[in-house]
Amino acid sequence: MEKAIELVINPSELGAGTRGSALGPYAVLYAGRKRNSSLFYKLSSVVIPNNNELLDQPINYLSAKRINGVCEVYDKVMGQMKQSLSTSSTVLVLSGDHSSATATIAGIRNKYPEKKLGVVWVDAHADIHSPYTTPSGNIHGMSLGAALGIDNKNNQINNPKENVIKKWNWMKKLGPKSTHLIKPEDIIYIGLRDIEKQEETLISSLNIKTIETSEFQKSGALKIAEEVEHYFKDYDLLYISFDVDSMDPMDSSFGTGTPFKNGILVKDAKILLGEFAKSEKLKCLEIVEINPLLDTKNKMGEIGFSLLENCIKNILEKQKVPLN
Repeated sequence: MEKAIELVINPSELGAGTRGSALGPYAVLYAGRKRNSSLFYKLSSVVIPNNNELLDQPINYLSAKRINGVCEVYDKVMGQMKQSLSTSSTVLVLSGDHSSATATIAGIRNKYPEKKLGVVWVDAHADIHSPYTTPSGNIHGMSLGAALGIDNKNNQINNPKENVIKKWNWMKKLGPKSTHLIKPEDIIYIGLRDIEKQEETLISSLNIKTIETSEFQKSGALKIAEEVEHYFKDYDLLYISFDVDSMDPMDSSFGTGTPFKNGILVKDAKILLGEFAKSEKLKCLEIVEINPLLDTKNKMGEIGFSLLENCIKNILEKQKVPLN
């Protein structure tokens, strides 16, 4: 019998520039336990083994730091996603950093190769760099670049080494029949506000739909959810990738590696994700970049639990499955 939900915990932080996001999924679990919640006891869950010991080794490639380890994580995430989607109608993912979102998308696409997948990227950052354009070399800034299969050499600032190019080319072709995972029209950005010029030029040229924070605040979370639903009306499946830095740190927390001002309010994020959870098209919701080492009293973990709990409630209500 198919399960309503499976929770996948992916504590990898190889793609981040700041240490601590590997603890993010556990910060959410801790927040639930602190409230004496039995939510996670009632859910089927699995933990993906990480390669974070590689963080203790020297960095070999500045244009794509720890890319060999990231590719190993990708293999694990893709395999687990395909397995989880075979036994569950919806998969919820708690990840460390945002780099392996490419592999989450790959798992969905390879499980449903004939289905149209829409990607909602809720984030302060575009994450559409490549080893050719990245200023930092951190792969969590390349997730969508890899999923789209784009080098963006028109804005090149780096000359990647041969091994980096080889690994990057593998990352770009994880889709069915070794194709790119998604197209620009398959993406909606929500909350972008900290974008490098290389990304801004590319997003404009690709005409990727972008809902800025100012538009979000003006229209309200419910209206934005409706707009997303209408945009993807001809799609079969939805993947929601929620980076907690999409939220305003003054309202939420600074417990994330790259906080940026003037983001989404927590209450609006809860409404937005809650509405997505009601959609029959939702296959996967992923929450990333919670970093309790940068936090005070696990505030972002508490927020993450609240967001996840509300989504689970709505998913189960939609499927007419009792929570208790």
